[in-house]
Amino acid sequence: MNDVGSRKDAHLRLCADEDVEARGGTLLDEVMLLHEALPELAWDDVDPSVELLGRRLQSPLVISGMTGGTDRGREVNQALAAAAGKFGLGFGVGSQRAMLVDPEAAASYRVRDVAPDVLLFANLGAVQARAAGPAAVAELVEAIAADALCIHLNPAQELVQDDGDRDFRGSLDTLAALASALPVPVIAKETGCGFAPGTLVRLRQAGIGVVDVAGAGGTTWTGVEALRGSSRQRAVGEQLREWGIPTAASVVFARRVGLTTIASGGLRSASCALRALALGADAAGMALPFLRAFDRDGEAGVQRMAATLTESLRALMLLVGARRPSDLRQAPRILGPGLSRWLGVPAGGPPAGAERPTGEIG
Repeated sequence: MNDVGSRKDAHLRLCADEDVEARGGTLLDEVMLLHEALPELAWDDVDPSVELLGRRLQSPLVISGMTGGTDRGREVNQALAAAAGKFGLGFGVGSQRAMLVDPEAAASYRVRDVAPDVLLFANLGAVQARAAGPAAVAELVEAIAADALCIHLNPAQELVQDDGDRDFRGSLDTLAALASALPVPVIAKETGCGFAPGTLVRLRQAGIGVVDVAGAGGTTWTGVEALRGSSRQRAVGEQLREWGIPTAASVVFARRVGLTTIASGGLRSASCALRALALGADAAGMALPFLRAFDRDGEAGVQRMAATLTESLRALMLLVGARRPSDLRQAPRILGPGLSRWLGVPAGGPPAGAERPTGEIG
């Protein structure tokens, strides 16, 4: 196994077994939606399906990219993709960097045999995409028959790694070139540190229409690297463990700019997904809950997780009186003081520039 593969398997083991979550929180708990005791809806009235990147999902959920490049990675990807296909969710593979080193690693990312119709996201780091060029990146997408490409941005994680990247110049130009050249949508994806408003404006100006915010509050990859590496890596990783913009704030920032938004970073339940959708996300992404379900009970555990999340999200939609996920943006809510500070408005008020939801308590 090459160095990339060894690192990927170490990441899986640490995320499955160790404390890898940020302590600061996503601030999604500060989005308090009001219960509707008179929803005037039947179960069959609630339609949780959404259109994402031109495809219809049965529920606005994405199993976020985690792994690939090893036998273990292939086993995980196959199980996750099968569940996503069965329940009509989106699914992403982990970084395909291993394929640049060893083309035969492509087998660990291919999931069309178990999920022929799944909305599938390819994945590569911005630095690797810059070095490879659009033609080679397009080949990675085509090799797994993906419907879209996530270009992940992870400068904080790289700076913690002893042998990580140190030169992030040209990343925006790389994204712009890929958005122009590739036949599939290009998604800018953070990896646990979220997006600032100015960054999102620059992405949109570069031709990027979709972001996966992957905000702070969930798996902290600086923390993961602290567990994995040298004494220097451990020390720096702990110092950067809580760095980033919370997921809830990142979602609102992205919606203000007008970007299609996948909310990920610390979502652990249907309630988290509901709150992210209420803030304006088009879909909600989760990774760690699915990985740990697989680690406990294999593919059956992943299937149960997907079934529970989709049913629970539909139930919660009914309990706030929402027929469709888009209705959640108008659901009455109270915003907590921490999130309100991030958004620059008084506690309980609407995000600046956003339409005030009917019945919001201010």
